[in-house]
Amino acid sequence: MALTKSAFDLSKCARPNILSLQPYRCARDDYKDDGTNILLDANENAYGPGLNLKANVFVGRNGINGSESSPTPDTKLLLGLNRYPDPHQIELKKLLCNLRNTHTHTTKILRPENLFVGVGSDEAIDAILRCFCIPGRDKILTCPPTYGMYAVSAQINDLEVVKVPLDTSNAFSLRSEAISEKLALDPHIKVVYVCSPGNPTANLISKYAIQKVLEHPTWNGIVVVDEAYIDFASEGSSLAEWVTEWPNLIVMQTLSKAFGLAGIRLGTAFTSPEIAALLNNLKAPYNISTITSALACQAMQPDSLEVMRSNRSKILKQREKLLAELPNIPGIGRFLGGAESNFLLVEILDKPRKDGGTPNNETALAVYEGLAENKGVVVRFRGKEPGCYGCLRITVGTEEEVDKFLEEIRTVLEEYFEGKLDMNNGLEDEKIANDIVA
Repeated sequence: MALTKSAFDLSKCARPNILSLQPYRCARDDYKDDGTNILLDANENAYGPGLNLKANVFVGRNGINGSESSPTPDTKLLLGLNRYPDPHQIELKKLLCNLRNTHTHTTKILRPENLFVGVGSDEAIDAILRCFCIPGRDKILTCPPTYGMYAVSAQINDLEVVKVPLDTSNAFSLRSEAISEKLALDPHIKVVYVCSPGNPTANLISKYAIQKVLEHPTWNGIVVVDEAYIDFASEGSSLAEWVTEWPNLIVMQTLSKAFGLAGIRLGTAFTSPEIAALLNNLKAPYNISTITSALACQAMQPDSLEVMRSNRSKILKQREKLLAELPNIPGIGRFLGGAESNFLLVEILDKPRKDGGTPNNETALAVYEGLAENKGVVVRFRGKEPGCYGCLRITVGTEEEVDKFLEEIRTVLEEYFEGKLDMNNGLEDEKIANDIVA
């Protein structure tokens, strides 16, 4: 029997902003973790999870680490998975608050009611927009170069993005006055996203620059400080506890970077109890899985924090090695931005510096491709972002990975200068390389 013709037309049924959406491109879209590549492109922690793996982490009938009988280690995280997870995650929130109650910026205390926890920081980014912005009317403000997911989430939610670029002539500092001018002129800007330390700039944004935006005399909106990389910055840099002083401040963090737990997808948003309540009201009921919660709680224990801090120290040591040794390679230019993260932003020159080399996107893209395709070393091309012309972003890996990277980038640059390194697809490769969000 012939099928009845359907009136369905996807192009007219789906939302126009979704049909035109440029999809989220992440680092693993181009080069997979096949066990052979050295992945210095996604700002992951190459030293592994910040966990004491000898600990007996399990979920029993009565919840995390609490069962009627004592499971053996090979049953950890299995018992209790027939039950839905805790929808409120109070114990996890207590541990996260304890970590950030440093009393560096305030004498007040973070409590569980100051927290939203989500599936990575990306859930918090989206939840904030759904909470405060009316689709098709309101706007967000970003400060490029910055994390690409803010704009992707804005498009999904049918929101315009207003851009106030960082000051490229002053180490990518925040242009507070320019932001304040935009906010004064447009009441439909509801959320300002500030990435600190910046991605791809690796610089810490001044607390006082952020305060100037918070103190705006007429603007009624939210300031979001994204601190995904804060644990690689100097002690006391996190503004998480500062949310107890400002009713419209949200500070996002993640366990994906310094804690080495990107695979469990756990992000946090510290804010006022009133905003946290709104975010918690609109989330899915059981957004944090039992396994994610158990591993995150284990990561907050003293023995696991010791592992995390040890791994962080190793990364910081390798960061210093890159800062010292990379400029000695012909064809390497300046480091741009800062060094407050687990990655660095560096210029690639069209010829050695001694011969008058200048930053060049074609060279940077050729080096990016040469490293990945020929050497199995994957970094990130960032040359199309404001102030990043000719730049690669390089994640700090293990000692062995950093040594390999230094060796291979020297070889690839030599091959390029000798005319042995070909560009395959030119502009198309450049677009693909620069569209990566992570």
